[in-house]
Amino acid sequence: MRSHYKYIVVGGGSAGAVAAARLAKKDTAAVLLLEGGYSHKHPLLDMPAGIFKMINGSKYMHYYHTTPQAHLGGRVHDIPQGNVLGGGSSVNAQVYMRGRASDYNEWQQILGDDAQWGWEHVLPYFKEMEANNRLLNEYHGASGPVLVSDPQHIDDSSRAFVQSVQAQGIPFNDDFNGAQQKGVGFYQFTNRNGRRSSTAYAFLGEDQTPNNLEIQLQCRVHKVIIEDGVAVGVIYENESGEVLEARLDNALAGEVILAAGALITPKLLMLSGVGGAEQLEQHGIHCIVDLPGVGENLIDHPEVPIIATAKKGFGYFKQGEGWRMWRNGLQFALFGSGPVTSAGVEAGAFVNPISDTEEATIQAFCVPMVYLDRDVLNLVNHDYGMTITTVVVKPVSRGYVRLASSNANDKPLVCPNLLKEDADLSAMIAGQRFFIKSFQTLPLANSIKSIVMPEINSLSDESLAEHCRKTVKTNYHPAGTCKMGAAEDPMSVLNNRLQVKGIKGLRVCDMSAVPNINAGNTNAVAMMLGQRCADFILAGDI
Repeated sequence: MRSHYKYIVVGGGSAGAVAAARLAKKDTAAVLLLEGGYSHKHPLLDMPAGIFKMINGSKYMHYYHTTPQAHLGGRVHDIPQGNVLGGGSSVNAQVYMRGRASDYNEWQQILGDDAQWGWEHVLPYFKEMEANNRLLNEYHGASGPVLVSDPQHIDDSSRAFVQSVQAQGIPFNDDFNGAQQKGVGFYQFTNRNGRRSSTAYAFLGEDQTPNNLEIQLQCRVHKVIIEDGVAVGVIYENESGEVLEARLDNALAGEVILAAGALITPKLLMLSGVGGAEQLEQHGIHCIVDLPGVGENLIDHPEVPIIATAKKGFGYFKQGEGWRMWRNGLQFALFGSGPVTSAGVEAGAFVNPISDTEEATIQAFCVPMVYLDRDVLNLVNHDYGMTITTVVVKPVSRGYVRLASSNANDKPLVCPNLLKEDADLSAMIAGQRFFIKSFQTLPLANSIKSIVMPEINSLSDESLAEHCRKTVKTNYHPAGTCKMGAAEDPMSVLNNRLQVKGIKGLRVCDMSAVPNINAGNTNAVAMMLGQRCADFILAGDI
C-alpha cells in the first residue's frame, strides 16, 4: 500500500467521491480517497425505499445529537449523516433538486464578479453529470453518470395530493429543475429501475474506478498535517485501529481536499489548527491560522410535519411488513415494478403562501405514511395516513459547530438553531396553514379521516408556533460551516476557488463551502461542488 499521493480526498460522500473520481480520471497521478464509513453494497441501501428501514438506527448513519435548543424548550434532536461510501447519496430519499438560478446568482454577488459561481457557470456541471430519463434540453443532460428518473411507481395518495394542491390554485410543474421552480408535481430521483444511483455507483463503480485511485473504507481522519503553512498530508486511523500518515508526493504540486460534510469538515480544520484562535486555545490546540468563521454559519432546512389519518388501504402503511412485504418483493423480483421502486416520497410542491409573484418560500414533501423524527415518534399513533412536511427553503437562522475536545474521536458540538429567527418561524407557520388546507381539499379530503397534528381546533399563530417548536427537525441538509467569501469578509473560510485561506494546498468541496444554502435538496449541489473543485485543481486555479 502506498503512503504518498498527489491528491488526498477526505470523505467519500456526494462531493468527495466525485472530486476523487474526476481527479483520478483526468490526471494519471495517485489519488487517495479516505472514507470513514462502510461499503455501499447492501440491498436495503440499493432499494429506493430501503432507507425507511434504517432511518431510526443503522451503522450506515452517524447520529449527531444537537446541543439543547433553548428556543425549542430545551429539545435535543438528531442530525443523521451518511456513514458509508457515497455519503448522503447512499442513504437519502434520492430527490434530485438543484435549487434555482437566483441561489447561484446570490453566490456570485457575494463572492464578486470574477468568482464564476453564477447560474450560467454551474448549470453546465449539473447537465454534465445527469442522465435524465425524460428530459434533454437547455436545463438537462441525458448522457452523464448520475441516473435521474421520474418515479417508477406513484401511489394514488400522491396523485390526490398533487390534484388537491392544484385545486388550491398552484399550477402543475413537470420540472422543478427547469425554468420555474414554483408549482406542484412529482419529483425526479437519483435512481433507475428500482436501484439507487449514488455517487458510489455513478462515479466509483467497479468498471469506472481508475487504477490510480485508491479507496480506503472505515478510515477516520484525525487532522491535516500542516507544515510551514502548507498542507502536506493527513493523520488517520484505519479499521484496525492503527494510526497512520498519508502524505503528498510533492506538497507544492499536490493537494488535500476536505469533503467530510458540514459537521466534520470544520471539526477537522479546527483539530488541524485552523479556526478561531480563542476556541482552539480552549482545547490546547496551537492556532496556525486564525479563521473565526470555521464552524460558524451553520445553515439547515427546517422541516415540520402535518399528519392526517386516512381510510384503510391508503398510502404505504404496513407495505413493508408481513405478507404485503413479500407480495411487493415478489412483484419487484418478477416484474421490476411496484412500491419497492418508490423512494417513499413521490410528490411535492414549491409555494409562496404570502405572494403569488415572489419566489417560493416553502418546499413540501408528500409522504404517504405517518412520518416523524426519532425524538417525537410517540406523539402520534402509527396508522393509515399521510404526512405533508413543510420546509423553509431560504432560512435566515444560523447555528454553529464547535469542538467538544481535542480528541479526534469525540463528536463535535452541533447547535443548528432551527427556527430561531422570527422570519423563519413566520414562514413555516404560513406553510403549515397552506398545506393543512390541502388535506381539506378534494380529492385528497375524500380519503382523510382527521388531521391529528397540529391540533386542528387551535390554529392561532401561537398554537402553530408551539407545534413547530415541538416537532421541527433537520431536512438533512447541514451547510455553510466553512463558507466561501469575499477577501474582505472576516468570517469567510474559503476563497472563491474553494481554497482555505492562509494555507496552501488545502481545499474544501462539500456543502460546508456554500455561502448560503440553495432552495431545495442539496445532494446534486454537493456533486457539483466536487466537480468544480477537481476542475479548479486541474486547471491550476490557485
